[in-house]
Amino acid sequence: MKKKTPQKLVFVYNANSGKRNAVMDSMHKVFSPTTYDCKLCDITFGVISENRTWKKFRKQSTDQMIFLHKDEFAKKYASKFGYKFEFPIVLIETHNGLEVLVSTQELNAMKTAHGLVRLLKERL
Repeated sequence: MKKKTPQKLVFVYNANSGKRNAVMDSMHKVFSPTTYDCKLCDITFGVISENRTWKKFRKQSTDQMIFLHKDEFAKKYASKFGYKFEFPIVLIETHNGLEVLVSTQELNAMKTAHGLVRLLKERL
């Protein structure tokens, strides 16, 4: 049986980095969860800590995972990719650049970490 080659996955949250933004996002999740704009944040993190199902998957995965906020993504990849992606999104880095692994629409329709884990396992 051929071993799977580890891949580089880039998860981009629809939120900006920084402690102030993290506090504001947590408050938004509590006080107005239906209007919160980052389903990836919502699925992988609760108000205070990382979702257990997601954390277990992340730790057991052999794939390299990079987690960026949209402002961090813009700084790191702006010269190569500009702003052609909507957020949140899960990308995979290939020899051709970044390709969509899980689209914004798919993430926004997802309800649980189990769903995200299942979809990633299917596609990887």
